[in-house]
Amino acid sequence: MNDADTEAQRSILVVAHAHRADTVSAAERVVAALRAAGARPVLALDDGEDLVQAGPSLADVAVLGIDVPVTHIELAIVLGGDGTILRAAELVREGSAPVLGINMGHVGFLAEIERDDMDEAVRRVIAREYEVEERMALQVRVKDTGDSVIYETWALNEATVEKASRERLLEVVVEIDGRPLSSFGCDGMVVSTPTGSTAYNFSAGGPVIWPTVEAIAVVPLSAHALFAKPLVVGPEHSVAIEVLERTNGTGILWCDGRRSHDLPPGARVVVRRSDRPVRLARLHHAQFTDRLVRKFRLPVEGWRGPAAITGVLPTQKPGMDAATAVDLGTDVVGSEVAP
Repeated sequence: MNDADTEAQRSILVVAHAHRADTVSAAERVVAALRAAGARPVLALDDGEDLVQAGPSLADVAVLGIDVPVTHIELAIVLGGDGTILRAAELVREGSAPVLGINMGHVGFLAEIERDDMDEAVRRVIAREYEVEERMALQVRVKDTGDSVIYETWALNEATVEKASRERLLEVVVEIDGRPLSSFGCDGMVVSTPTGSTAYNFSAGGPVIWPTVEAIAVVPLSAHALFAKPLVVGPEHSVAIEVLERTNGTGILWCDGRRSHDLPPGARVVVRRSDRPVRLARLHHAQFTDRLVRKFRLPVEGWRGPAAITGVLPTQKPGMDAATAVDLGTDVVGSEVAP
């Protein structure tokens, strides 16, 4: 294959958990389907060796960053749960490729489809029959006592400031837009996007935020204070968490549970909206309400809305507001009435 052929060939990243037999088998199927369609499958370097050991047919697959630069990746197909999807978002962060999640895990809240629809998903990727949804991400900076940036990263779900020692409290002060709000002892603080509102934020008692709402949630973890309620601020605001000098111990910053940095007393974590969103590939126009019901198995028995009568559930299409979708309630494709 010459350089011109390589440049013209479509490159699709396949991200899979290498330590599960069903996921390795799925990766082999996806790679075979991509090759049959004339596309070039690509594996992440960290996945390559483990996947090849489990699936020998993957031995000659191109490697991201060695054979193919991230800027040449058209789309990432992810076989796994939310953790694998977060890892894929990290892998393509320096490019523009959207991420398509095929749920091989349990909840799989970020995944677009379930494993039973995998072959159809690959067909639609090849045909470019998908839309791209942009999700707000966070820019995260750690500053020292001299206000110098000593660490910088990003998060799709959340940035969490936690205590490093289980037996000690973390003393923090919360700041919004450069003004102090409150100080208290706690186990930590979660600063979440709408995407992350159903993850750590949800477990900590924070609000569920619809993806169409651009906002940042700030949720204390086991705070020793009267005023320590979850906050929701607009995306234009800056949130800072300072680890006070009186803290007896150290803290640690975690972003999406993947990237971490130690926080000594006096460290300051500044979180604001990133100017680079994460791009998710979507095959259907399912409403977020249905995703909540399906993923969390929420009880909806007794509901007497229009879809309960007609059996047709309205789906919000691009350019259509939610109220209009409900009023129409007909000719809906790709949605389902939750059991």
